[in-house]
Amino acid sequence: MLLSLNPKVRALATSLLLVLGAAHTAHAQPAAAPAEKVFRYAYPIAETGFDPAQISDLYSAIALANIFEAPYQYDYLARPVKIRPNLAEAMPEVSSDFRTWTFRLKNGVLFADDAAFGGKPREVTAQDYVYSLKRFFDPVNKSPNYSSFNEEGILGLEALRKKAETGAKFDYDTEVEGLRALDRYTVQIKLKEPRPRFINTLADPTYGGVVAREVIEKYADKTMEHPVGTGPFMLQSWRRSSQMVFVRNPRYREVHYEAEPAPNDQRAQAIYAQMKGKRLPMVDKVIVNVIDEPQPRWLAFLNNEHDFMERLPQNFVTQAIPNNKLAPNLAKRGIQMAQSPLTDITMFYFRMDDPTVGGYTPEKVALRRAIGLALDTAEEVRLPRRGQAIVAQSFIMPNTPSYDPKFHTELGTFDKARSIALLDMFGYVDKDGDGWRDMPDGSPLVLYLDTLGRADYRELDEVMKKNLDSVGVKLVLRLGQWPEQLKASRAGKLQMWGFGVSGSSPNSGGLLEYMYGKSVGQQNHSRFKNDRFDELYQKQLVMPDGPERDAVIKDMNRILAAYMPYKPRVHRIGTDLWQPWMTGYMRHPFAREFWQYIDVDMSKAPHQ
Repeated sequence: MLLSLNPKVRALATSLLLVLGAAHTAHAQPAAAPAEKVFRYAYPIAETGFDPAQISDLYSAIALANIFEAPYQYDYLARPVKIRPNLAEAMPEVSSDFRTWTFRLKNGVLFADDAAFGGKPREVTAQDYVYSLKRFFDPVNKSPNYSSFNEEGILGLEALRKKAETGAKFDYDTEVEGLRALDRYTVQIKLKEPRPRFINTLADPTYGGVVAREVIEKYADKTMEHPVGTGPFMLQSWRRSSQMVFVRNPRYREVHYEAEPAPNDQRAQAIYAQMKGKRLPMVDKVIVNVIDEPQPRWLAFLNNEHDFMERLPQNFVTQAIPNNKLAPNLAKRGIQMAQSPLTDITMFYFRMDDPTVGGYTPEKVALRRAIGLALDTAEEVRLPRRGQAIVAQSFIMPNTPSYDPKFHTELGTFDKARSIALLDMFGYVDKDGDGWRDMPDGSPLVLYLDTLGRADYRELDEVMKKNLDSVGVKLVLRLGQWPEQLKASRAGKLQMWGFGVSGSSPNSGGLLEYMYGKSVGQQNHSRFKNDRFDELYQKQLVMPDGPERDAVIKDMNRILAAYMPYKPRVHRIGTDLWQPWMTGYMRHPFAREFWQYIDVDMSKAPHQ
């Protein structure tokens, strides 16, 4: 047919066929794969590892929360906070006395693939959860959170531990009254005493993250570096204290973005409108670098190497958020900002069995109280922290029911005159004329504070040293690495050490475990022991939230003010910044998992 056309028509038809054929060929070719979505940011402090039973530090816990899952979780956008089912099918059945908690796990939830499973998919069962909780009681794991679980009073677990402490191997196969798999998917937990807030434990992947026995036994001495969970991400590679790379877990079940933002929360409502129904996680890979110095961490964000700046370093507050507003140059780039009071506290402790600062005699108590009174925490807030904190008046953290900004104790008081008077009264005077106060027996009074050498810590330490210099007390700063300091602190080898604690639940009394006598060697770094304090600690555990429990918690704080085993410093204000190509972020007061809820537009990200 084509050959019978005249030459002009034939040429036109041939051109048309070539165009159509090219279009058909282009259409037939498979579309290019979408760019891998990579989310990048930095930790300011190194992680310690990835085993729920063996970690207690915040930055390891953040990683764990994205690998392992607990039966319950916090709604990402709901304020006030709300707990909802995660691995569990529904909210737990709870006895009227808060002692029996029963829940059923979802069918078909799978662990990430691992050689320990012999090439077969591995479903999560109730026995996995039972096994995971028992690991906190196995002495071999030396869990820093053992005391926390023991105080929950799960019937029978302490007896298993005591038997193992005599030299026998911890018996994971013995069923105990308080922790049972009633069938393949149903878990029942029975507690010795009422625990009205036990749901918080069930919603914390640091405590309740489910592990598989086959994995733990196969990698027995490497569980801190070989996490296998059910969560949205898996650890792909790890350079200790340098970089962690996490990738999407292909076995992660089909989960879509759902939340219940408050009707009057415009920001949460906007995020929900944008994200509702999207399958989680939305990013394919998360790269976390450890950059302890504030300046290179800040520069990495400014240079578009990172998508997110979790908590703006205090050193750059003036240039980034003058008067708590985003600087014009950053706003012009489309950078976003959000500020919120953190559920946290910074503090330092005095080791109570140290010959210089420890002890319960009047002169030892007077020394610690004098040191506390000499510290101008308001100056710390004003200068090195650039206003990004509030002075802590007690050990009750913001965003918890018992927090009362009007509650004041001597824990937050600065009074240089009283400090000098106490030191003079109890014999801490300069006996050899060198300009520094001595101990009552004439030996040198020297305080040793273990700290970090990075810029933000140097600024904080300079204020502390200046304050103590002004009352004649000599302070020596010993520099080191945070993970090593943590180990030394638990072993009772440091005289004084400062750290921060971030709350993982709205439990106002949770922090008080750091002063509880039975937690010495674990959370109780100061090794403080006081019978009345321990009695009140036990009392508040069984009480529901309300004014009566608030009063008990305040009494506990007054005991701490009297003995001063710890000196609280500040509650921080968090300023988070993120690039215009990152969406969906909203800081949660307690939950640490957020990677699955954010998205990155790689077409706009310069680092793609």
